[in-house]
Parts: sequence; C-alpha cells; structure tokens
Amino acid sequence: MPKVDVYNMEGEIIGDIELSDGIFGVEANENAMHAVVKNQLANRRQGTQSTKTRSEVRGGGRKPYRQKGTGRARQGSIRAPQWIKGGVALGPKPRSYRYTVPKKVRRIAMKSALSTKVAGSNIIVLDTLALDEIKTKRIVAMLSKLDATGKTVLVVMKGKDEVVVRSARNIPGVKTAYVNTLNVYDILKHEKFIVTREAVGGIEEVYV
Repeated sequence: MPKVDVYNMEGEIIGDIELSDGIFGVEANENAMHAVVKNQLANRRQGTQSTKTRSEVRGGGRKPYRQKGTGRARQGSIRAPQWIKGGVALGPKPRSYRYTVPKKVRRIAMKSALSTKVAGSNIIVLDTLALDEIKTKRIVAMLSKLDATGKTVLVVMKGKDEVVVRSARNIPGVKTAYVNTLNVYDILKHEKFIVTREAVGGIEEVYV
C-alpha cells in the first residue's frame, strides 16, 4: 500500500496514512483517462452554434437573371452558397455533443488519475482543513507552507464547506471540490492534489 505523509495547515508533518492499493496504487491506464477527459469536455459543450442555410437568409426570392442566353452560369437565387451574402452550405446547427462512457472505464480512469498523483509525489494529505472565518490569506499561507504556491492546486474535501470554498475561490489556479464532485479532468489538470484525511476515506468508500 502506498504510504504518504499527513500534514497540518502549518505545513508540518504530523503522521502518515496508508492509501488503498486498489485506488491510489494502480497502473495508470492512459487510454481510459483520455476517453473520460474527452467525454467530459464534449459534455460541457453548449452546442448552440448555428449558421443560416440558403432558405433562411433574407432575400433571393427572385431569379437574378434569365436561364439562357446570357453566357453566364444559370442561377436561381442570389442567396445560394456561392454568392456573397449567400447561405452557408453544410454549416453547423444546434446539436448536443453529449455521449456516455461505460461506468467501468470511468472507474478505471479515476483510479488511474489518483494513482498518477501518488506516483508523481503530487498528493498532499491534510489532517484537517477548517477556517473560523472567510480568509483568503489563511489559504495562501497554507499553500505556501505546503510548497504549492504558484502551482495549480485542486483542494478536495469530504463535505460542503462554504467558508473554505469562498476563501480559496479568488486565488489564481486554485480550485475546490468535494468527494462527490471529483472528476478525472480536474485531477489531471491541476499539478497538486491536496486532500483531507476525511476525504481520502470518502474516496476509498466510493471507489473500493
């Protein structure tokens, strides 16, 4: 089982914790991670892009000139795609980009992403993460003591904590998440993965 140090908010090592081998110690499956990240990004697309076809562009109801005898190519409308200000041929229309990835692949990808953080020594386990009041300086100071300043950081908590979320939301590169909102894209996108001891237990309960 992988064993990592446990820190307090002052950046001091106060113990260690053994992580589940089946979640934090698996061989990374790059294909699964790629498939899930691609799926997440596709599902975030709004799909609202739209262009007008020749039937939707205003004007062009009259035939521009007679069919024969002009020496030019026959034309039926000045709103055909080949005309300036004409409609768009085969342009995008509103659509949904959503699709699903098998649950088994999603689980493999999540375990792979978590394991890459452990393998790269980019996981930091906190004993507790609690603030008495909304104070961004406290989070900045904590990140500095944990050697995470200037890096992209994902802070994961077991349950909702509005005080911590609001304290961290204005720090560039820092994002907060809960065990039930954790996803592969966010884990891989951020350099450092800071997680509370309680959240580690929550992750292991979900993905055991």
